[in-house]
Order: sequence, then C-alpha cells, then structure tokens
Amino acid sequence: MVGAHPEVMRRLVETNNLHTVGYGCDEFTAKARELILHACGFEKGAVYLLEGGTQANAVVIDRLLDHNDGVIAADTAHINVHEAGAIESNGHKVLTLPNHDGKLRAEEICGYIKDYRNDDTYIHIVRPAMVYISYPTELGTLYTRDELESIRKVCDEYGIPLYIDGARLAYGLAAECGELQLKDVAELSDVFYIGGTKCGALFGEAVVTRRPELLPRFASLIKLHGATLAKGRLLGVQFCALFTDGLYEKIGKHAIAMAMRLKAGFVEKGYRLYIDSPTNQQFFVLPNEKIDSLKKIASFELWGPRREKETPVRFVTDWATTEEDIDTLISAL
Repeated sequence: MVGAHPEVMRRLVETNNLHTVGYGCDEFTAKARELILHACGFEKGAVYLLEGGTQANAVVIDRLLDHNDGVIAADTAHINVHEAGAIESNGHKVLTLPNHDGKLRAEEICGYIKDYRNDDTYIHIVRPAMVYISYPTELGTLYTRDELESIRKVCDEYGIPLYIDGARLAYGLAAECGELQLKDVAELSDVFYIGGTKCGALFGEAVVTRRPELLPRFASLIKLHGATLAKGRLLGVQFCALFTDGLYEKIGKHAIAMAMRLKAGFVEKGYRLYIDSPTNQQFFVLPNEKIDSLKKIASFELWGPRREKETPVRFVTDWATTEEDIDTLISAL
C-alpha cells in the first residue's frame, strides 16, 4: 500500500501546526460531516469518523445488535474471513450464507430468517437481526440496483437493519457497469461507511446513517471499543479533502481505468480470470512459477492457500497506480 493522495497530504501538512479541540470536536470534522451529508443527499443524518474498517464494522454491528444476536453475511464476507473474529469477540455470531460471486441473495436471506422464526427451538438459536453486505464485495463484484432493493425489501419485511461496508466504495461507484451512486447507497442502507483508508486517505472511514436513532450513544461506544482518535481533526481534514472538488470520484475512476488496463493485458496474454471483477480488485489464476517470478517486480497476494500447480492471485489498483506500472507488469508476463 502507498500513503495518501497528494491533495490529502497537502491539506494535512497545511493544517499540521493548527491548535484545535480534540476528539473530533473541531471545525474540520464538522465541515467533513457537512460535506458528506450533502453528498449523500441528506438534510438530516449522522456521520462518525473512525480510523479503520475493522473498527467501523465492530462498533456498528455491536450497536445494531443485542448481545446474543447474529449478523447475516456471505461466507466470503470480510467480517467472516478477514477480521480475526472481531465481531464474535463482542458476542455476535456471523451467520453465513453461500456467496454468489461474493453476493448474498434476497430469497436466501428471507429463507434463513423464516426458518429461524418457524423453529420451535428458536430460543436456543442465535437470532438473525441484521444483514451485512459490502459494496464492492470481497471478490470485487457489485450488487445491481434490483439485487440491493430486493435485500432492502427483506430487511423492511422483518424489521432488521441493512449495513453496507464501503471500504472500497469509491471503486464500486466508479465502475463502468455500476448501477448505484452514493445517494443510492445512502438511501437503500440503514447504516453504511465511506472508505477512506483504501480510497486515498492515510487512514479513516466515515460511518453514515439516515437514521441516527439506530446508533444511540454511538460516540461513547466508539470510545469503549478503543476506536476514538484523540487527534480527531486528522480524520476531518482528510475527508474534507476527499469530498472537495470531486476528489473521491476522481480517485475511483483512475483506479478503475488502471484495473481494466491490467485485466485486458492479462487476458490478451492468455491468463485465466478467477472471477470477472469490474472494480479495482483483479483476480487471475497463475502458474506457481509465474507467481514466483512476478513477486520480484510487483506487489500482489495469493487468494487463499498456494495450490499444487497454479493459484488464484489478487492485484489491486488505486490512485497511485500508473500506466507505466501496468505496462511493466504486463511485459513481464
């Protein structure tokens, strides 16, 4: 990973010697909240700035659920596979359903909740009390508007909140085939977060809700989780930069352009896609010897354990990826 977008760094340096109130009670954080609410199309709502995605997920889910409740998620969901049990450590079980290209299906969510409510032994079973999805998913795929509206309908039918993890939201919004804009994500979810760490900031995520009553005493819960940043203005300054002059959108579009260039290069060289992602995460199946040689010139991950002959890998583009970076990698194939 690289650091922050130059414009974000410029604003951090410019404001470095200012004296402000701590813990997010400063003018920059207030301005960031105002910019975010406006971008979401909300006249009313709430925005909370936290330093990381795992912290955001853990605190939001802890607030939305009772102590012995569970959260429905895809088996590939970040909270299930890549957060080291952070959700379970708070007394909330992750209730997994099969993923379909990384996504949940509304009818399967509905079926799971119905089965729970129709079970005579329900008092012994963890209650499914919210739904978690990410946009994009862990596999870089996107929900269509119809898919998300169908999940929203199920949540409304059973009176449970829908929470959207937006760690890579900029790239979902910028994808050519994407059907959702920021205002759609804001309207169709009960709570979601706008990712900064993976989208141009040094660190930071913005938790947003159109229903502040769902997050009572949320600032205190953030503190309880050890997720309150004393120098809170550092978060405010970064989100002010990201939501000024369309920077967040520009970051997303650039990363998508580079990802599509990367995908085209691999496909032209005859390599197989592991999944056809329209976003900044690109997955390929490579021979192990090719993986070993590419590791000398590029940064990427094995997607799962190394296999006997060939292994899925993940490449990720961002604001700092250049055409030269892509061309050098493709030529090495």
